[in-house]
Amino acid sequence: MLEMTREEFEELVAEALDRIPPELTRLMDNVAVFVEDEPPAEDPELLGLYEGTPLTDRGEWYAGVLPDRITIYRGPTLRMCGTREEVVAETEVTVVHEIAHHFGIDDARLHALGYG
Repeated sequence: MLEMTREEFEELVAEALDRIPPELTRLMDNVAVFVEDEPPAEDPELLGLYEGTPLTDRGEWYAGVLPDRITIYRGPTLRMCGTREEVVAETEVTVVHEIAHHFGIDDARLHALGYG
């Protein structure tokens, strides 16, 4: 398994977020991004997870709720990648994939766009 400290991995996630075009990040609303070492035991290969209400599903009722949560998982990413460059690329794809869920884009469309 490739070695990378949690701090290094968190920096890669921050860099991936910085590469999201500003016109999109301005539209993101009530969402927080976290890094965890491992996903839930029932899905050990999960790279990222979006939990919340996509922007496309929010209505007048949406107020006073906790932020949506995007979690990027370090362990599975490091286990599937052989080089630092692969980790950088996979982290960027995972971050974009989870942010796309925040915008209401489903997995089928993401796979068709190459973010699967």
